[in-house]
Amino acid sequence: MTRGLFITGTDTGVGKTFVTTRIAQELQTAGVSVGIYKPACSGVEANEAGEPMWEDVDAHFHALDGVFPRERICPQCFHAPLAPPVAALAEGRCVDADLLRSGADWWRGRVDVLLIEGAGGLLCPMTESTTIADVAADLAFPLLIVARLGLGTINHTLLTVEVARSRGLPITGIVLNDHPPQSDDPATKTNPEEIARRSNVPVFGVVGSGMLESELGLGVDWNAII
Repeated sequence: MTRGLFITGTDTGVGKTFVTTRIAQELQTAGVSVGIYKPACSGVEANEAGEPMWEDVDAHFHALDGVFPRERICPQCFHAPLAPPVAALAEGRCVDADLLRSGADWWRGRVDVLLIEGAGGLLCPMTESTTIADVAADLAFPLLIVARLGLGTINHTLLTVEVARSRGLPITGIVLNDHPPQSDDPATKTNPEEIARRSNVPVFGVVGSGMLESELGLGVDWNAII
């Protein structure tokens, strides 16, 4: 049976992809087979050959050593940097609501652990009538919340925790992302403890792209937690 973790965030751009790929790499180093699934992705870029590329999907593809097809990692990709249903409408398309859930089924039995990365935050629209929170509830994996480290994150993180609890979504923990680095922000020193105390959710630690490679590991046994 495939175990899993649903990585959500307090907002878009808070580091969900960065954290997801780090967890995947740590699990693979521990000998665990891992898959990554993103129900939908929007915001296209061009690669060096001028071909369309979705940065999140590409990051996951390489984190999994190119073993799994990009279309299985994310079966629904849209061009505009907008919420998926809005981006789809701009292309004359609709988000396939069933595929948001069933796309995860391909991974079950193929890997030991499936990491699912949401889009935006829990209330990000995924169709005209559903949100990421609805998809997370249906896929039934516990949440890992990724939040910014700096000033303002207490409110955003506690709101996310409150939404999750109001919908009966179990929360495994919180990871804070220091990107871009906020070394001059005094709130970065107190936010982890404040969030843990006020939310009663474990804060596993701080990551950030400005950290040394040796500092990036959170010291968490993900295989035991998931």
